[in-house]
Amino acid sequence: MIPTPYHVRSRRPDRADTVTLTLEPVEGACPSFLPGQFTMLYAPGVGEIPISISGRARSGGYVQTVRAVGAVSRALCRARRGDVVGVRGPFGTHWELAAAHGLDVVVAAGGLGLAPLRPVIRELAAHGARFGRISVIVGARTPSTLMYPRELARWGRDFDVQVTVDHPDRAWKGPTGLITKLVGRIVFEPARTYAFVCGPEVMMRATAGELVRRGVPAGRIALSLERNMKCGIGRCGHCQLGPLFTCLDGPVLTYDKVADLLEVKQL
Repeated sequence: MIPTPYHVRSRRPDRADTVTLTLEPVEGACPSFLPGQFTMLYAPGVGEIPISISGRARSGGYVQTVRAVGAVSRALCRARRGDVVGVRGPFGTHWELAAAHGLDVVVAAGGLGLAPLRPVIRELAAHGARFGRISVIVGARTPSTLMYPRELARWGRDFDVQVTVDHPDRAWKGPTGLITKLVGRIVFEPARTYAFVCGPEVMMRATAGELVRRGVPAGRIALSLERNMKCGIGRCGHCQLGPLFTCLDGPVLTYDKVADLLEVKQL
């Protein structure tokens, strides 16, 4: 429960309200992590929030993408090179890439949901021969809010990458509308497909539902859920989802385990 001090090695603005931080421990090495896990990041004097790990730097540090939506995330986004933050973790379950070996793969990301899926896509790009057909579909509110556009272009040379936006500008030439429309534009064999999905909850419900409707088994659709995590180790109860604790049993869970729970309206 005690944060470990980490230096901000680098800070890269991704868009107006989002930055990517590379963090390195003041002493020693970062604990290893698996794609899909998260840390609890502490802004000194402000507070602590869960943030997904979006990559590992060449130096071995954590790469974490933060959007400024509250007091803690705004403080983290203001952090500069050399500043110190606190890190606990990594925590939680991970994307089961081994479960997708030999299968077609669909990666579906909405908005900042591309950040925790970034290590998955990098693994697919590095070891594509282990999988069948690979498709990445991404939704963003506007072209200017699209995450990692250069990496998306690079990944598009390795496999099918398609992007849609809700509100196009005059320069946008791609699809518009909901990400579920892209499911019909990609090629996959439903009975032999594994899907990784992350984004706003309404987007994940709709995408998972569309994949199931097309024949993808619910047990092969992995989602990354967000709840109000406080401790990260399943003790405080803030992130409870029915019988599950998102920080401990998740955040990555298959759709067959959470479909009914996601239909319950949160108060």
